Amino acid sequence: MNSAENKANFRQMHWIGLDDPCINQIKLDTCHHMVLGRYGGNQQAGANKNEDGALVMAGLDWEFAMVLDGHNSTESVELVIHTILQESEKLGSILGESLETVFVSLEKHILTIFQSEYFLDACKQVQGETACLLCVRKDKYIWWFSVGDCVLYLLHDDLHRLGQYALNQRQFYEWIGQVNTFAQPIPCYSSGVRELRTGYNRMLLVTDGVLECGNRYYETPKYLYQDFYGQPSPPNIENSVKHVLELVNESHGRDSATIICWDYHHVLPTTYPSNQPKR
Repeated sequence: MNSAENKANFRQMHWIGLDDPCINQIKLDTCHHMVLGRYGGNQQAGANKNEDGALVMAGLDWEFAMVLDGHNSTESVELVIHTILQESEKLGSILGESLETVFVSLEKHILTIFQSEYFLDACKQVQGETACLLCVRKDKYIWWFSVGDCVLYLLHDDLHRLGQYALNQRQFYEWIGQVNTFAQPIPCYSSGVRELRTGYNRMLLVTDGVLECGNRYYETPKYLYQDFYGQPSPPNIENSVKHVLELVNESHGRDSATIICWDYHHVLPTTYPSNQPKR
């Protein structure tokens, strides 16, 4: 686990599973108000490596989170994390832009990075490939950029009442690295922006080790809502992350499981139907 205070006045930390695999271990770290949870898999179930990775940055009025799920080594995970770290000051500058331009500029820059000749050449030199999910919160909006099968959830009681939890859909056969969607004539990825709700919004990023263990309990997202948000008020984030990873362990999850979670409390009204009173 590496953490630092950036010159651009924001905090950051990153982790690569090869360096600290957390086999049979649950580890939690915080960066400002963001929580990173890691579990390397149950050794009795055959776990012997951790190919996940994560990067967290927190500024004065924004958060940036990235989870990665590598395949066939962590080399692609290391490449993506180190590439984004090299761009951290530029990303911090972009995140200082106005709401009207910030997410357009951010997506354009991420695409420029992943489609650059230098990055594409570096991908050809690594063994294996990785899924990659990036997420940014600024003001009352959340933006994401997803390659592969990691998942971002937005947990709030307004959305829970309508059965909405995940913001992106898991996409299989998409990666960055030795097999690389950005090496194609048209890269395959998904992105989007959503308005957060009035009150407590809980952002949650997970790798597939959370979803695919045991009887796949957390593939039903309402159970993640129950354990991370609940009623009448959201539980402590660290307790929720620890509880979920303990269940992965008890379910003899063989694959590594990585979680990033944090809250944003929005006090102003947001969008509601015209015939429904605003909160």
